[in-house]
Amino acid sequence: MLDNKPAQSQDRQPGLEGDMRPEPETAPRHPGSERLEGKVAIITGGDSGIGRAVAHAFAREGAHVAIAYLDEHDDAEATLEAIYSEGRNGFAIAGDLGDVQHCHEVVNQTLSEFDRIDILINNAAEQHEVADLVELSPEQLERTFRTNVFSYFYMTKAVLPHLKSGSAIVNTTSVTAYQGHPTLLDYSATKGAIASFTRTMSMQLVERGIRVNGVAPGPIWTPLIPASFDAKHTAKHGEGTPMARVGQPNEVAPSYVFLASDDGSYMSGQILHPNGGTLVGS
Repeated sequence: MLDNKPAQSQDRQPGLEGDMRPEPETAPRHPGSERLEGKVAIITGGDSGIGRAVAHAFAREGAHVAIAYLDEHDDAEATLEAIYSEGRNGFAIAGDLGDVQHCHEVVNQTLSEFDRIDILINNAAEQHEVADLVELSPEQLERTFRTNVFSYFYMTKAVLPHLKSGSAIVNTTSVTAYQGHPTLLDYSATKGAIASFTRTMSMQLVERGIRVNGVAPGPIWTPLIPASFDAKHTAKHGEGTPMARVGQPNEVAPSYVFLASDDGSYMSGQILHPNGGTLVGS
């Protein structure tokens, strides 16, 4: 059954969840079971969309959560309210994750607030349509890689000295890493890089008892969609999947809970694919 959304677009990147109609479904669908009790997680891009859904799910499972985001302050405040509603502590820090010094500041503030870090969720991303490679400017190429790839390297490097055996890193890649996308040239390339980064870091860290995995969502109803595409595309987003609909962030968040918790204790270097039934290589 098609589940088209009202035609809409936003003129800023990244987009704002509060301006979407309908707003994405980010609240967990089920009661928690203390799978992350007492853990501390950093979630980049945690203000909205998948990041908010993961933050809320982690809080329901018992984790305290630090969210890092660019400048979507109202969205970040809504995410913090969701964390607090679960009886957990959280804080938000705004800034450019493509800046290595800011990534160190995120880690330092988290340690100051919670005195430990157990989980890193690298999730921040941006995307821009480009119909022809000739139109892709060096500035956009660098900017997309800084947000989508460099920040993952910077955050992982900054947090590693503070992770212990049993810690987990989960990286957000995308179905576009496996299928490509005709107008998301640089974005698709970054997501392929993230999949490779995930596999390589899992090999580096396995002897330390730190697991590194990834999640490759398909088309999900997040602010990135109206911020990236025109209103006509946004209204039909996701209808090309076998399920013929867009996914909701709270349909993706359980993958992160699984990989961050002891439920995923025998998983490392793997990618999960909540994508509406699209068959891709692992």
